Amino acid sequence: MMEDIGYTVFNTEGEDLDILPDIVKKHDVDAVTAFEIFEHLIAPFNVLRKIESTKLIATVPLNLWFASAYRSKTDPWDRHYHEFEDWQFDWLLEKSGWQIKEYEKWKSPSRIIGFRPILRKYTSRYYAVYAEKKNV
Repeated sequence: MMEDIGYTVFNTEGEDLDILPDIVKKHDVDAVTAFEIFEHLIAPFNVLRKIESTKLIATVPLNLWFASAYRSKTDPWDRHYHEFEDWQFDWLLEKSGWQIKEYEKWKSPSRIIGFRPILRKYTSRYYAVYAEKKNV
C-alpha cells in the first residue's frame, strides 16, 4: 500500500534481529515502520537503538489480562516474547532514545461468540506509536 502511493519501501528478509540488529542500518531512510515486529524480539531495545532514521511508526499487541501471550502451535518462529502494556512500550522507546509524538489504541474486531471475544470488544488489543529520535 505504501508503494502504491509513492513511497520506496525496503523490508528485512527474515533475519533474526536479536542476533543481527545492525541490519536496520542497511538502508538510509526517512522513516522506519515496524508493524507487529517488536513483540517477537527478545531484546527490542537493541534494534531500537540501532535505527538511524529520525522517525519511527510502530505497532505492537497489548497484553491481555485474560489471555496468554500468542504462540503458534505450528510455526516455531510465530510467537510473542513480549505483549506490552502501553506504558512498557513507551518506556522502552524512551530508554532507547525515542520521544513519542502521537499514539493510538484500538480493539480487535471479532465475530466469534464466547467470553474472550466479548472481553476483546471492550479491551484495546493494539497500540500504534509515532516517535522521533531525541536530541537529533
